[in-house]
Amino acid sequence: MLFSLLIFLLASANAAAPLRLATFQADVTPPLGSPLCCSAGVKPAAEIVDPLTARGVVLFGAGKPVVLVAVDWEGIANEGWDEWRRVIASAAATSAEYVTVHTLHQHDAPGFDLSAGRILNANGMADKLYLNDFMKTALDRVAAAVREAAAKPRVVTHVAVGQARVSQVASNRRVLGPDGKVKHVRYSATRIAEVRAEPEGVVDPDVRLVSFWNGDTPVATLTYYATHPQSYYGQGGVSADFVGMARGLREAEQKGVPHIHFNGAAGNVTAGKYNDGAKENRPVLARRLADGMRAAWESAKKSPVDASSLRWRSVGVSLPPAEAIRDQARLETLLRDSSQIDRVRLTAARDLAFSRLAAAGRKTPLFLLEIGPASIVHMPGELFVEYQLEAQSMRKGRFVAMAAYGDYGPGYIGTRIAYSQGGYETGPVSRTAPEVEDVLRNGLRQLLR
Repeated sequence: MLFSLLIFLLASANAAAPLRLATFQADVTPPLGSPLCCSAGVKPAAEIVDPLTARGVVLFGAGKPVVLVAVDWEGIANEGWDEWRRVIASAAATSAEYVTVHTLHQHDAPGFDLSAGRILNANGMADKLYLNDFMKTALDRVAAAVREAAAKPRVVTHVAVGQARVSQVASNRRVLGPDGKVKHVRYSATRIAEVRAEPEGVVDPDVRLVSFWNGDTPVATLTYYATHPQSYYGQGGVSADFVGMARGLREAEQKGVPHIHFNGAAGNVTAGKYNDGAKENRPVLARRLADGMRAAWESAKKSPVDASSLRWRSVGVSLPPAEAIRDQARLETLLRDSSQIDRVRLTAARDLAFSRLAAAGRKTPLFLLEIGPASIVHMPGELFVEYQLEAQSMRKGRFVAMAAYGDYGPGYIGTRIAYSQGGYETGPVSRTAPEVEDVLRNGLRQLLR
């Protein structure tokens, strides 16, 4: 009898705990009149075309819970990003080091930068970048949704990964001339036929998918695809745009299985080759992306998992500020100059916020989630697609997905050579210096070693 009891206790000790998952969703649609796209030349919210959401998953493995969040906003930056992670971590009973928040970067959507907001509040420009009261309300809604979901997770027995080609959506926005310099910037809506006719350029053409299952029942779907999500924008019509529409199409086709979509490293990728800005193109682009998502779902292969299958790793990096924003006195002068248009002063505040944090030694975390057959990298800023391709090359033969647009403080993050080629993305909208490539490559090597 004692021998039988010993065998039972050993078997119980060796039985792996199950992986568990909870999904959540909250409405983060701004009120009419709200600034959109951090007031970067975009009209304030005049109508709600479709609602915006924050959605994600809480994963319960062998260690602390891990939370992944995707938000239909332009960007969440600096101490604002820290605040989201802190509040969500409290709601999920975990630590902020186990929470990552990413935006999908729609332009008919708000943005949040608590650091820049404080600077603006002190200079008589409160609510110019975003509506302070709404930001608190939105985060409270997300925290409540996380707290409710985390109380009732579901067991996950399998994880499936798949990928598929997306046809005629992504194209590189930087068209180089014979001299190696940027001759055209192919924006999200490109009306010049000659520019649209240029080759597609460097992109990651595949959408990647991770799905979670309880036996034969799907529990949740995560997808990753690198492109700017704009079809048309700027007239005040709040919208999740074609990526939100594609996500909705797939949820309907999968009979309501929660679908969380992340934008990949899309800083230099748009739909500009395939979009002239006509409104009828939005559902066309959405259908093309949804078709790729469906093909990735159909190609996915399941692997059994348990709590020990989940691994979480982080590496902190110091992003070098661009030379143009190191002169904080110049930025402060611009900010205080009431003769300047709001857009100039708002930009100065955002530049100053990032510059001050960099000077104070702020480190930005890069995260890696490994779960069964999948490796998912979580990165900051408006990252060039080359970083996504580089991460995949570091793990050849393994499924590697990337979510960018984490901490949006640095803005665009180019490659070293891109800063010498000209073009919009490596001009003033990038707050990082060319040596940022060395910093991020080294960080990726540490994560993916």
